[in-house]
Amino acid sequence: MGTVTTSDGTAIFYKDWGPRDGQPVVFHHGWPLSSDDWDAQMLFFLQHGYRVIAHDRRGHGRSDQTADGHEMDTYAADVAALTDALDLRDAVHIGHSTGGGEAARYVARAKPGRVAKAVLVGAVPPVMVKSESNPGGTPIEVFDGLRDSLAANRSQFYIDLASGPFYGFNRPGAEVSQGLIDNWWRQGMTGAANAHYECIKAFSETDFTEDLKKIEVPVLVMHGTDDQIVPYDDSAPLAVKLLKNGTLKSYEGYPHGMLTVHPDVLGPDILEWLTS
Repeated sequence: MGTVTTSDGTAIFYKDWGPRDGQPVVFHHGWPLSSDDWDAQMLFFLQHGYRVIAHDRRGHGRSDQTADGHEMDTYAADVAALTDALDLRDAVHIGHSTGGGEAARYVARAKPGRVAKAVLVGAVPPVMVKSESNPGGTPIEVFDGLRDSLAANRSQFYIDLASGPFYGFNRPGAEVSQGLIDNWWRQGMTGAANAHYECIKAFSETDFTEDLKKIEVPVLVMHGTDDQIVPYDDSAPLAVKLLKNGTLKSYEGYPHGMLTVHPDVLGPDILEWLTS
């Protein structure tokens, strides 16, 4: 574990496990979490000989709580600073939710030789918010509500989100894990309220259409059909159409947090695609 300092003096916390000659797999976490959300996947790929790296986005987890920079261009620049510092080449970048947007923007702009493949899981691209050009999107009022709830009582808001739609624990017959709820809350409350508030705009209103069009490397797009956070119909199928070399893999009935509730399924699926 360590930190890398970006051009504006921000310290970005990261984990770096495994053999230095192993192919790097870089993980990009969702809002408002941290690199800890990737524990299951990092252990899985570590056991298969990969070098696994995950960072805490600025304002999240153990990275600096900055006053600004809470938008996708800076997020991607922070990733570039990390990959440059570690000199990562032919890396696989895996992003979940907001991290999928961050990964897409970084991969689209990465220096030649830095990226081999990418995986977007329950990811926000192409764009979430409803507009004339995206009529199937989520109304801006929904994101305004998230901001209001965060400002009013962030702690309770995070408990409610993890207990309900994030993991699909609000669905009939769902097997609820209090440990997952508690860990989600812990990660969220470690970060900064201002960063989380501003990140809602970043993940909901950023248009990744041109990023997806620019990506040359193979991309696996994975999404649950019962994703209540990033609705399936307005995300994964549209993203794949914009990619030059995209593959869509859908999971019937899986929730937004499917990496955490179904790691035994998604880890092997990603590995199979990487090695195929």
